[in-house]
Parts: sequence; structure tokens; C-alpha cells
Amino acid sequence: MSVSVKALFFDVFGTLVDWRTSIAREAESALKPSGVNVDWPAFADAWRGEYQGAMDEVRFGRIPFCKLDVLHRRNLEKILPRFNISGLPEDVLHNLNLAWHRLDAWPDVPPGLTRLKRRFMLAPCSNGNISLMVGIARRNGLPWDAILGSEIAGDYKPKPRVYLAACEAFDLPPAECMMVAAHSKDLSHASQQGLRTAHVARPNEHGPGKGEPAPTVLVDFVATSLDDLAAKLGA
Repeated sequence: MSVSVKALFFDVFGTLVDWRTSIAREAESALKPSGVNVDWPAFADAWRGEYQGAMDEVRFGRIPFCKLDVLHRRNLEKILPRFNISGLPEDVLHNLNLAWHRLDAWPDVPPGLTRLKRRFMLAPCSNGNISLMVGIARRNGLPWDAILGSEIAGDYKPKPRVYLAACEAFDLPPAECMMVAAHSKDLSHASQQGLRTAHVARPNEHGPGKGEPAPTVLVDFVATSLDDLAAKLGA
């Protein structure tokens, strides 16, 4: 790698955090006291399943930009009837929606980011809003230099503005920035904007054996963990 790369931007959901296990746990904790008992991983999958469609409403200009917390709440209310859940008080729904702020990082992430920070500036470039990213960072000890991504760009990945706004925030050209993700589509779009790319395998993101074990597009680096990436980047 050219030593010109100065900043690493990270996808968060799936790449850095195990959203599926975390949301299943949080949903059970929030809803069981109200007498709800469902297939919790299926509940997590259903909630996450509304993610892209909700952001498309913003991407295609059908609704104004709003934070992911707002979209998550709409999606939650959309899936509750599928699980025959109704009549929950507002405080329960509000707390459950904030489950996305309480996601657990994959085990390699906190030490891997700490190692990478010795050499690079680090920031999330996520569709998650700033308070959501701060919640995850504080829960897991993630050593960000800044919180970048959708909220500062006013749009959602993979729109070009999200990647470019992150570069601009650090006063760097795209060629001096690298996008790190477990999703080939994200990396492909970042590459089209001139960023370098690194794929980190998360083969169990959507359940055992249901993730990307390897990239499906050309990337600059392929890693099995953040520690592996740090070694390959000389950090």
C-alpha cells in the first residue's frame, strides 16, 4: 500500500458489530417482560430486512433526509404486526428502538482499531446517525477520531456524497482514504469515488455461514479480521 493513505473509514453494521445477535438479545430483554415470546433472531432479521427499503425513500427523494433512528422506528412499527405484537407502551418501543445504540462489536474490533489508530485517522462512514455511532463507540471502546457518515452528508450510502463528505471532513483527497467493509457493494461504490478499499470477512453476519467470506469485487486488501488488516497495512 502507498504510504499516502492517511485515513480509514469503516462500515459499522455487520463489519464492526454483530447486529443480529445483539438485536435478538435486546428485543428479548425489552419485550419478554410484556409477555412477548417470539423467534428473536427472526425478529432481528425482519427488522434489519426493512433497512435498505427505508433508506431508498431518502435516496430517491421520496422523503427528506432523516436520521436512521427515525427510520428504525418506522421499520419497527412495520414489523410488529408480523409477530402479532401490539399494544406496547411508548417507553418500551422507545427503549427497543435504541437497541441499535447498544450493539456489541465483534471481538477483534476494539483491539484492531486501537492498533490501526497508531498509523491512521479513523472514523465510521456508516448510515447510522451520530448519536447511534457514539452509543456503539462508548459501549465497545471504539477509538474514533471523528464520527462521519450519513448524518454529515445528509444522504445514505452508497450515494457518492457520503464517501466524499467523509474525505472532505478530514481535508483529504479520496486517494488518501480507505473504506473498510464486509460488504462488496459498499466497497465497489467507495472505489468508484476514488477511495482505496479493504474487505474484512464477516461470514456469520446474518447467522452461521450467512455473510461474505470473501469479496466479490476487486479490492486493495482482503483481511480475515481487523488485526489481520492492521498487519497488512503495517500498523
